[in-house]
Amino acid sequence: MNLFSQLIDFILHVDVYLSLIIQNFGIFTYIILFLIILCETGLVVTPFLPGDSLLFVTGAFAAKGDLNIFVLTILLIIAAILGDSLNYFIGNRFSEILMKKKLVNKEYLQRTQEFYKIHGGKAIFLARFVPIIRTFAPFVAGIGQMRYSRFIGYNVLGGIVWVLLFLLAGFFFGNIPVVQENLTLVILAIVVISFIPPVLEYLKHKRRK
Repeated sequence: MNLFSQLIDFILHVDVYLSLIIQNFGIFTYIILFLIILCETGLVVTPFLPGDSLLFVTGAFAAKGDLNIFVLTILLIIAAILGDSLNYFIGNRFSEILMKKKLVNKEYLQRTQEFYKIHGGKAIFLARFVPIIRTFAPFVAGIGQMRYSRFIGYNVLGGIVWVLLFLLAGFFFGNIPVVQENLTLVILAIVVISFIPPVLEYLKHKRRK
């Protein structure tokens, strides 16, 4: 199984992998989850890490008592806010180096710039709910020299709403029998639905051309 196949398997069966992580790492699971969310939102080279689906499944495990929902909420909100801030400063300081070394996907960056033009400053908040763009929006804000005092407000609000929405959705609905029995399909649905906005934006962009 190659790296891409492993990644797809991890995303679609994040519940299985999270169960193994909890069994093998115990309390250190909180640190692992913190780092995944931090990297998914904070590093332009890791937009492929699970975000929405991971929060949903984590909430479901918390509902079963395997994890503490209050600790998760605080840690993951902090991770989301720090991640966007890290990405902003990377874009602000190192964008030229990253582009020259081709560590940033130009197509993803272009899509995010289009998203940013349409939605302005609130793109930082809205991007939280769009995979890939979520990772690139703060990076583009840094490149565009957006004032950090303005950026941080959208960042904090977006981080809080994003984490609470998916974490609590998993907490309250993740263990309903019909959801639990079809969790892989639910995860797939979350992934597909979350990709609808960027696909629509891409189609609009192609039509304008």
